Amino acid sequence: MNPGAPVMEMRGVGLTYPGPPPVEALRPFDLTVHHGDYLAVVGPSGAGKSTFLNIAGLLDPPTTGRYLLDGQDTASIGDARVTALRGNRIGFVFQSFHLLAHRSARENVELGMVYQRVPHRERRHRASQALHRVGLAHRMDAVPARLSGGERQRVAVARALAAEPALLLCDEPTGNLDSTTAATVLDLLDALHHQGMTIITITHDPNVARRARRIITVHDGVVDETPAPGPGAA
Repeated sequence: MNPGAPVMEMRGVGLTYPGPPPVEALRPFDLTVHHGDYLAVVGPSGAGKSTFLNIAGLLDPPTTGRYLLDGQDTASIGDARVTALRGNRIGFVFQSFHLLAHRSARENVELGMVYQRVPHRERRHRASQALHRVGLAHRMDAVPARLSGGERQRVAVARALAAEPALLLCDEPTGNLDSTTAATVLDLLDALHHQGMTIITITHDPNVARRARRIITVHDGVVDETPAPGPGAA
């Protein structure tokens, strides 16, 4: 990791699915994300948001251009190191919470660190800290069935935070929540941003996008940055 480098740099990044005929899912674009940035990625269904998410999350490699995460060129380090970089430096929060039904909130958060080979005692400590950070210190032993939708999403956020990522990547984080519960999750993301967390949120909801400091629009595979409205605008 290069401390002086941006969290993320994309230079001429694009993705074309092979044909026939080939499909240009994302046209080449440039994007720099600095430490402490808060971005929303918006656009209609089928516009390329999921492709952007997959590239940013190191789930799919681009077919053109260079993607640097923490200053490392992800095309030049091999599959094993890409997997390790994804696990150690990117935290994922999805619309579906992906919690194990018969595990407590703390156990669900701990499981997110198993593949990092974090020792058990350290996993337990970091899970407790992460749940405290998202306001669920009093719900550590509750299983998902005894948690509200907002609490389940907070557990998912805690699981991502426990890995101490450089980047928090959220995919429609309020998509399964009512408006009141969604607001509490968005308030949590705001608080994490103010604490210095770098956040990218994929969303179709203008209320979610309004919270961000930067808005990236994806339409027909074209990626553009637009001024961010609302209180989050610089």
